Amino acid sequence: MMNKCAKKNMLMLAIIVTMAIPDTLLAIPAFARRHKVSCNTCHTSFPRLKDYGEEFAGNGFIMKEDEKDRDYVIAGDDLLRLNKDFPLAVRFEAWANYDQDKTVETDLQSPWGIKVLSGGTLAKNVGYYFYFFMNERGEVAGIEDAYIHFDNVRESQLDILVGQFQTSDPLMKRELRLTYEDYMVYKTSIGLSETNLAYDRGVMFMYGIPSTGTDIMAMVVNGNGKPIAVDRRLDKDNYKNLGFRILQGFGDKLSVGAYFYSGKEEILAADNIIRDNSITYFGPDLALGAGPIDLTVQILHRIDSNPLGLATEAEENTEGMVVEAIWGPQGEQSGYFVTALYNYVEGDSYDYHTATLSHTYMMARNLRLVTEYTRDLQTDKNRFELGIISAF
Repeated sequence: MMNKCAKKNMLMLAIIVTMAIPDTLLAIPAFARRHKVSCNTCHTSFPRLKDYGEEFAGNGFIMKEDEKDRDYVIAGDDLLRLNKDFPLAVRFEAWANYDQDKTVETDLQSPWGIKVLSGGTLAKNVGYYFYFFMNERGEVAGIEDAYIHFDNVRESQLDILVGQFQTSDPLMKRELRLTYEDYMVYKTSIGLSETNLAYDRGVMFMYGIPSTGTDIMAMVVNGNGKPIAVDRRLDKDNYKNLGFRILQGFGDKLSVGAYFYSGKEEILAADNIIRDNSITYFGPDLALGAGPIDLTVQILHRIDSNPLGLATEAEENTEGMVVEAIWGPQGEQSGYFVTALYNYVEGDSYDYHTATLSHTYMMARNLRLVTEYTRDLQTDKNRFELGIISAF
């Protein structure tokens, strides 16, 4: 249990943080700054998106009803459409952490992360987005999301996204979660494998069928994340991995989907011999909006043919689940949100099992205070977080 000194320190920090934050802020993120709209136009509790925000992002970060020629440098050339102002924003996160029975139980993770973000229009129906992680847990993480988005290619329902993104984005976007606790099944690798459903480089194709409410996604990626280039190459082998998802909407409140991902990688085994490992993910997902509650359920099964690169293949199976429920008493206009998150990953060589309860208080549209509790259901240990997240 948390000792009296640690409890006192955490309580004092909470009081100081709460008293130090002003009621309103003038700073706003890049998109809101450019279009002169509230952050609440696209977000509920940032970075979580509402329906309009999803549409705005899906249009390549173009607010079509507010596009004006005076916002661009045209220069008398129909093929040139430069933003008059370069859109730039910053996200800042600071956390105070208590992790029971760890070597260091209390930790002031300030700053935990500082991101510099930019996004906007490149041409008609073409947008871009990227951010540079200047500081992540004390280290420079570099570029994470970075892509060009082609919207409604040749006036069709086809979108194409080229660059670096998370292969779990069509399921649940890790960057949009409200909690300190992550969606663990997406970032888990097995054995010596470098493949997971976090960041990777490639191309994503998205096609919507309005008449049926069906969305289809396919992607081609390197399959080994975002390693440092070797011999000017970002893929470590000749294999490419494929992902596919279909999502069916039923009205405005319910959607049901299925995800499939398959690939192969080379693994340098303990005996210094390179062997192949095949990876397959598959599973269903569900999203339901029930009044003030949004519920998302994701189930994934992963199969590795030889994740340790053994001379004789040894298949490993991993089961994963993420369940997230977010309650806002006034819906999108709520001043606070409560998130319940359940993580389950179990396999032959990896186990993770937690339950999280998190409270987000909106001190301003671009400033929120988070208090969070996570219970490790395997070790019966506790973790507490107090965080400040701002965007400006």
